[in-house]
Amino acid sequence: MKQTDFRNLRNLPLERLVADALSELERLGYSRRSRNRYRAIWDHLIEYFHRNELGNEFSEDLALRFLEEHGVREQTEAPGQGWRRHIPWGVRVLVDFADSGRIERAFTDVGTIHLVPAMENTLRDYVQYCTDRLRLRPGTLHGRTAELTIFLDFLHSRKERTLEQIQSLDLSEFISDRADLALGKIRRDHWLQPKTIARIVSDMRSFLRFLTMRGILQKDLSAELPKIRVPRDAKIPSVWDQELVIRLLNAFDRSSAKGKRDYAILVLACRLGLRVGDIRTLKLDQLHWEDSTIEVNQSKTATPSRLPLTSEVGEALIDYLKSRPQTSHREVFLKVNPPFDPFTENHLHHIVTYWRLLAGIQFRTPQKRGMHSLRHTLATRLLEKGTALTTIAEILGHTSLESTRIYAKADVEALRSVALDPEEVTHAK
Repeated sequence: MKQTDFRNLRNLPLERLVADALSELERLGYSRRSRNRYRAIWDHLIEYFHRNELGNEFSEDLALRFLEEHGVREQTEAPGQGWRRHIPWGVRVLVDFADSGRIERAFTDVGTIHLVPAMENTLRDYVQYCTDRLRLRPGTLHGRTAELTIFLDFLHSRKERTLEQIQSLDLSEFISDRADLALGKIRRDHWLQPKTIARIVSDMRSFLRFLTMRGILQKDLSAELPKIRVPRDAKIPSVWDQELVIRLLNAFDRSSAKGKRDYAILVLACRLGLRVGDIRTLKLDQLHWEDSTIEVNQSKTATPSRLPLTSEVGEALIDYLKSRPQTSHREVFLKVNPPFDPFTENHLHHIVTYWRLLAGIQFRTPQKRGMHSLRHTLATRLLEKGTALTTIAEILGHTSLESTRIYAKADVEALRSVALDPEEVTHAK
């Protein structure tokens, strides 16, 4: 069924609306797993309508009532209840589908986008310009290229524009589409946030200036882009209570290879505040046992730093390294199953999720629960103990104290740091 076939969707019975939405998901190439997740949410929505005798006419107000009754809480991760975590997303998708007949992906698989040659060549020239003249870091350039690819695909497929034909209205419509994912009434934490929208606008502004400089655009349209105001330090970092951190670390089965590895990973996050990417890429050569330090080149800021190899961290690493598979890989942390490769992605969040659920940890209020929240916890504990902001910034690898001052909003205990005895680690060389 083509997208243009959808008309007057709000007048359709709810069951028919859901059936058409599922057909559209299949047309767009969503995986069976994703379609089943949406189906589970929408089946519960239909059941809710029938149970409360709400008729069969779908509306956003009734969708909001459904959300209020099925609020996403910690208990949603109980066995068989995982679908609840995706309720806001699923309901928002159905609301948008009823409004417009379209299902917009919040996260676009850029690898599936094929630009027309003229746009692809210009984007390639811009990437080279960013590398040679703007000196952008690879990670920054990768994100910018991805967003500009989505923008160019929007121009070609939705607006039927060439680069020379870009208009101010095209820019505002694209930004509006992206912002809707962040500012809609029915929200989901993983949708685009205002800070992300501000970054997208900045990326587009740079690209439009490049097009003007190359003579592709006769008028610099960068000034037509809106200014997105993001209040500094608007959000309070998610911080774990100290007893929950202790409970998490006590939940590990340290007699198993997985338990030893995961415990060492979590201790690095909890006690040294290492980012996920820095833990994943940590090499054996960066562990300096002779002077009880860990050498880290911060992946986000490229800032080198040396952190103390505390007794707790050192003992956890030693316990893991004794059982670490013998391979040619220099990465400290490897997968526990053959062929024992290093992790190939930055996302180690499944580790904290696995042990957190095993420990039965629940939070009093909604908050972030992944690896990065443990980094926040360390910073706020240090601050509570009276540690200088400059010292905390050095530990976390912040290049600006403005990034560190946000932790003054939270209140937790401080870090215990005892130097590791070099006598305990002679085997690790």
